[in-house]
Amino acid sequence: MIEKVVFINRCAKVVKGGRRFSFAALAVVGDQKGNIGVGYGKANEVPDAIKKSTAHAHKHMVHVKLKGDTIPHDVLGVCDGGRVLLKPASPGTGLIAGGGVRAVLEAAGIKNVLTKSMGSNNHIAVVNATVNALQQLRLSADIAAIRKI
Repeated sequence: MIEKVVFINRCAKVVKGGRRFSFAALAVVGDQKGNIGVGYGKANEVPDAIKKSTAHAHKHMVHVKLKGDTIPHDVLGVCDGGRVLLKPASPGTGLIAGGGVRAVLEAAGIKNVLTKSMGSNNHIAVVNATVNALQQLRLSADIAAIRKI
């Protein structure tokens, strides 16, 4: 299992003696064989927030369909304001992605793909949109079985 921290957010609560800080962490875990999970955890210290987020990600793992080291077809994932377009690429292209999208695709074990992040730049929205896109993937064998060919 690989665990990646995508983003750590610091929140401030103003109290009588000054500011009190708390932290929120967004983490992605995956086995690089098509299983990925996204977790979000909040705590008063950074390490505790990271532990909570990785534990949450382990609990909420999902399986995605892959075709070798790329994806079977083009797909657009949407979550809140985040929209992510994923396109399969030929071997040797590499992972053309940045930020949260790259973390999710690396955790899933995808090596050759083209991506475009549209809409919101919010880390949580972009990561969840990427997971949404990966969950929409279907292999041609699955579709053939549904049609009973």
